[in-house]
Amino acid sequence: MKKILVLHGPNLNLLGKREPEIYGSMTLADINELLYQRGRQDEVLIDAVQSNHEGVLVDTIQSAAEQGYQFIIFNAAAFTHYSIALRDAIAGVTVPVIEVHLSNIHKREEFRHHSVIAPVVMGQICGFGADSYLAALEIVLRKLK
Repeated sequence: MKKILVLHGPNLNLLGKREPEIYGSMTLADINELLYQRGRQDEVLIDAVQSNHEGVLVDTIQSAAEQGYQFIIFNAAAFTHYSIALRDAIAGVTVPVIEVHLSNIHKREEFRHHSVIAPVVMGQICGFGADSYLAALEIVLRKLK
């Protein structure tokens, strides 16, 4: 069975409560359920992991291949802008990664405009709310066929 890992970074556990004018009203559980449902349509297993801890995310990325994942969809959240550890973890694995963001990071505060992980991921999708995740999943599903 094909497997996709969806990683959610810090503070995404607060979705639905935290700044809904920016991030929307959907919870992380709502987004995960949309992804699970879409994966089931193509008989693809999707596992979602959320952590506020950089090391947990690094460990999860590093073990993705041995866990049998073919792709990672990753919203690194605030770590996007400064985590060289996550950048290096992505660069050090063979599993392709698509970077996603709920908001358009390029239209926000200046410090959010730069992604340190962008140079080592397959691509970046941002600004479409939960649809950013779904768009990434559609790309992954096409790549897996």
